[in-house]
Amino acid sequence: MNLICETQVVADYLTVTDEVNYDHPLVAGLASELAASSEDQVDYIKQSYMYVRDQIAHSWDIKSSRVTCSASETLIYKEGICYAKSNLLCAILRREGIPSGFCYQRLTIGDTPDTGYCIHALNAVYIHHLDSWIRLDARGNKPGIQAEFSLDEEKLAFTIRKEYDEAEYMTIFKSPHVKTIEALKNNTDCINMYLYGLPEQL
Repeated sequence: MNLICETQVVADYLTVTDEVNYDHPLVAGLASELAASSEDQVDYIKQSYMYVRDQIAHSWDIKSSRVTCSASETLIYKEGICYAKSNLLCAILRREGIPSGFCYQRLTIGDTPDTGYCIHALNAVYIHHLDSWIRLDARGNKPGIQAEFSLDEEKLAFTIRKEYDEAEYMTIFKSPHVKTIEALKNNTDCINMYLYGLPEQL
């Protein structure tokens, strides 16, 4: 997987932003708890990933109408779609000085192209001892979706089906893509947003 960094300035993947607000007390506190129980940096990355994947519900899966966006908001309400969950995972990692960013896929909303398309968000994280970036998808598992932490091979939530005109975006963005944030900011009902308000392409 030939991922391409949006910027070669590592510090750009460590910044605090409105969405990746790791300076918030709750996000900082969670990062400290995870760090205290981790054996090393890789274990911290794995624990952070599993926390967001398993402890933060995907809003569509629980049929919630709430729209969350920032890392702190996602943590407070313990729910969000992939855009919000990727903000939280990025914030937890950056809090401990681990470069992390955002990656995207273009997927069908349902099982077939006639259901329309949407942009799906996941994260990329820099593994220091491997001198390499890996992608992690904290969307949340359910029947038919089984994403895992892996250093050896990607185990993401979704496999791209080129015959359905799905696509991988190979860029590791330093900030959440503006189209994903606009979707979160411009909608008040998550279910309606998920069906009709997500961007179809970057």
